[in-house]
Order: sequence, then C-alpha cells, then structure tokens
Amino acid sequence: MPEAYIVSARRTAGGRRNGRLAGVHPADLGARVIDAILAETGVDPAAIDDVIIGCVSQIGEQTFALGRNVVLASSLPDSVPAVTIDRQCGSSQQALHFAAQAVMSGTQDLVIAGGVESMSRVPMGSPMMLAANAGIGEGPFAKSIQQRYGVESFSQFVGAQMIADKHGFSRADMDGFALASHRKAAAATEAGAFADEIVPVTVTGPDGDTIVHDRDEGIRGDATLESIGSVKTLTPDGSLSAATASQICDGSSGVLVASAAAVKAHGLTPLARVHNLTVTAGDPVIMLEEPIPATRRALQRAGLSIDDIGLFEVNEAFASVPMAWLKETGADPARLNVNGGAIALGHPLGGTGTKLMATLIHALRARGGRYGLQTMCEGGGIANVTIVERL
Repeated sequence: MPEAYIVSARRTAGGRRNGRLAGVHPADLGARVIDAILAETGVDPAAIDDVIIGCVSQIGEQTFALGRNVVLASSLPDSVPAVTIDRQCGSSQQALHFAAQAVMSGTQDLVIAGGVESMSRVPMGSPMMLAANAGIGEGPFAKSIQQRYGVESFSQFVGAQMIADKHGFSRADMDGFALASHRKAAAATEAGAFADEIVPVTVTGPDGDTIVHDRDEGIRGDATLESIGSVKTLTPDGSLSAATASQICDGSSGVLVASAAAVKAHGLTPLARVHNLTVTAGDPVIMLEEPIPATRRALQRAGLSIDDIGLFEVNEAFASVPMAWLKETGADPARLNVNGGAIALGHPLGGTGTKLMATLIHALRARGGRYGLQTMCEGGGIANVTIVERL
C-alpha cells in the first residue's frame, strides 16, 4: 500500500478566551496556518489537491463551508477545493485520517488537513443553544436515543466525573495532574520547544499597538496546588473543576500530507510517516473513556506494544481522561504530554487534533523518539488514534 508522509505540521499559539486572538476571524485564523505550511515547504499552492478542515461549532462565522472560506482567505488559489468535518474534539485528527487515506489510496498526492475554532467569537455549544432559544426542533438527542440509554442528554462533564469516580481519582490527584501540565508547558515554552511548530500571528492590541502572538496565552507558570485547589468544583459533590479541565481556547493548526511521488516531485523532506489510523466508538454516556480501547486496538493492528511508543499525546479534556488512560494502558507517565497538555495550553476543539500532532512530531524530533501515538476523546463516545513514525 502507498505510504502517507507528513511534511509540515504547524499551529498557532493558543489564545485565551477573549484574549489576543479574539479579534481574528476564524477563516483568517485557519488561513495563517495554511500560508505558513506553503511557505515552509515551498509547494506550488496550485498543486494542493484538497483541504480538509475540522470545526465543531459550525454556526455564525464558522458556518457556510468554513473549510472553503479558510482556503479563500489564504494564499491558495480558488481552484483548490475544501471540506469541513465535525467529529467533535477529534475533528482535525479525523481530517488528518481522511487526508492520509486519500494519499494511501492513490487518489490524491498533496492534502492539507487542519482545524480551527474561535471559542471567543463562536462560544462552545452555540449551535444547540441558539437553536433552542429560537424554538427550532427538539435538540440533537431523539427520544429513541434517550430511551435507549436512559438519559435525557449526554454531557462530557458528567462523563469526566464518571471516569474520575470509576477509577478512584481524588480532587488532589487531579489537581496535581493539572499543576504538572502547567509546569511542563511553562518549561517547554522557556526552552523554545514550540518554536518550530508555532505560526506567529500579528494582532492589534487593546491600545492599537501591533502584537505578535507566538506564545500560548493560557499557561500559568505561577500555578500552585493551593491556587488550583481553590477553584470550585464543576458540581457541588464533584471532584473536577475548571482548573482540571481543558482551557477554552482560540487557535488553528494543520499538516501537509504527501505521497511518496509528491515528496520526490516537490523535493520535500518528510517529518513522519503515518503508521496507523484507528477510530472506535463505545458508551456515549461515560463518553470520554473510549481512548483506552481505541489505543489497544491501534497497537494491536500496528503490531506494536505500549512500550514501543516513544511519546504519547492524550488530549487533556479533563484530568481524569489521560489519568485513566495511563492507568489502563500501563504507559510510562514520563512519555505522556511531555510539553504539557490542554489544561495548560488550551483546547480549541476542532483545531486540537492537528495541534497535538504538530506538538507530537516536533517533540519526537527533539527527543529522538521513533514512534508517537496520539489519541483524543470525542463527543458521543468516539476516539481517534494516530500512530506516526519519525523520519
């Protein structure tokens, strides 16, 4: 079977809610990453076969074929097609899967996969809330689904707390995990670990001054167990808080996937080879635990053991998710989210998949690892797993 290679992997630095990136239209935010990929690789823009963009809240500025609008806002010619997909938090990771599958099938040679989410300009949950407020429909969960699972709705917050309770994680355990995320992210930033993956974005500051946004805005280098522990829990009797959940974030990311023929024809240097693509689904109520069986299936299909993997990126939607993943897979904690995760760096929903891939690939190169594994919990009880081999 033909191989698929990642030849560029870039992301914007995360912007806090109503922070530095809040003034940037989502189409422009996605376009900046595409332009950086084209500049880095020197590929003729007209040679791009397709663009696949992940986005979760597809309403307002992020509707009407956002992927196409990202292309139109970029330096790509309007002859390049695009599509927008929603696999919840795994949207841009699935965009990468679709791009790799297109290349491995031999039907396309150069595909950009990415994602964007401006959670400041299009708040999380907007499609459901605005429809409900307008009296449109009954919501996404048909009565047949509610009856099947014995619930009126499905909540990631409920699922995350269920995981914490199931695995016996205390408030203190999860606060400690969150603190470690901030400390790793702060250390990585100071060491320049993100320099090769971040695309600087020039924005206008509150005083009209020009600011170059090139550092993740949500990292709290001065966080302590006391400050994290002072944040009230999401529910009165729960153990998770906003401090042990992923940060609301504005951001975009993308990768360029190329065939062997395209690598040769365009003189490209592969960063990594796509080794395995897996997606599974399970219980939609606990919802966020699916990365565990998905990882087991991916490793089995790839013929690898957990110890063969040099680095892991497991999205920190809530602290309980990667903690349960570590417990059940037996992975080495020292190889997990080595530069921090979404608790410190932010989770721009549809943009997080290829954001994590950019971080994973550059961390593998910096540390000399061979294989990297990325997985993501997703709404509805779905999980993607991607295994890449550093080249």
